[in-house]
Amino acid sequence: MTTAALIVAAGRGTRAGGGLPKQWRPLKGRRVIDWTLQAFEKAGVEHIALVLSPDDTTAWQEFAERPGLTLAKGGAERAASVLNGLLALAPLEPHKVLIHDAARPCVSPDLVHRITGALDDTPAAAPALAVSDALWTGAEGSVTGTRDRSGLYAAQTPQGFHYEAILAAHRAHPGGAADDVEVARAAGLDVRIIPGEPDNIKITRPEDFARAERILGAEMDIRLGNGYDVHRFGPGDSVILCGVEIPHDRTLQGHSDADVGMHAVTDAIYGALAQGDIGRHFPPSDPQWKGAASDIFLRHAAELACGMGFTISNVDCTLVCEYPKVGPHAARMQEVMAGILGIDASRVSIKATTSERLGFTGRGEGIAALATAALVKS
Repeated sequence: MTTAALIVAAGRGTRAGGGLPKQWRPLKGRRVIDWTLQAFEKAGVEHIALVLSPDDTTAWQEFAERPGLTLAKGGAERAASVLNGLLALAPLEPHKVLIHDAARPCVSPDLVHRITGALDDTPAAAPALAVSDALWTGAEGSVTGTRDRSGLYAAQTPQGFHYEAILAAHRAHPGGAADDVEVARAAGLDVRIIPGEPDNIKITRPEDFARAERILGAEMDIRLGNGYDVHRFGPGDSVILCGVEIPHDRTLQGHSDADVGMHAVTDAIYGALAQGDIGRHFPPSDPQWKGAASDIFLRHAAELACGMGFTISNVDCTLVCEYPKVGPHAARMQEVMAGILGIDASRVSIKATTSERLGFTGRGEGIAALATAALVKS
């Protein structure tokens, strides 16, 4: 059964200040609308109708070619915008539709899944928080009375419906509804209450931006990856370790320049991204990589991380060998690696250890390297 989302982003949001409609204002390095769209994409919703104001010409141009997005024009009021969005989704023949305010960028994929799941056995479901605070009435700055909070809920979105049912309800409604639940109930649909989330705030006032930033800042995507590599010694007069050439009575053998340290760090970054290893991206069977400088591989891994929205927080590389001595060259290695990765040298750790003359490294037959990389979603 196909599920689609309908995100209403045609309002002007003047109470939020800032000179722009709130959905287009910056929020933690992106725009409000970008966070909202990302939440539904993370939840696996494949089809999204985005309702835009006819005045937002730049947005129309930006989103026109975006895969999975269908655009619809906003109406004179919210209900008209929703109806336009529902009609735009008609060719996709969705079974379920989730109607959401663009100004709720902190919605979680979990809430999206819970609303969607509830629609398996009910025609309508919407999130809400039970009112827990005392309720007053007031006038001219003074309390004039109280109200019983029993049975009262603060409504949220996304509000989910069987597509055909909510489309029919909107077509029959005269307009002026506070939200889509009101439209659904006017058509006789039973709406199930799903526990909402306190963090699923709607940006309305200027101070809401700071709160949304705190909420989104807590949702960090941190990745760790490990890398391991080994190269044997062969005839030669130097080795390349972490981008630095060190005089030695032998060299390391490999399809490329055999920089065992840089290879381990590269694989650690690929691992954090779940993108395999060097061999997947630069097959040793391909002759163009024979003798290639390993900075090509490391730079590719760093660019891939950036393209996937991650910042490299730090890398840690341990070289395991009896000789050559790494300590005198470690600072230079840090500088070289940091330059390739595009991070400060203080975020690159290069260290060495022996294996107490045990195993192939202890016998001086080769060098091993272990590395860890930490990546944070930008």
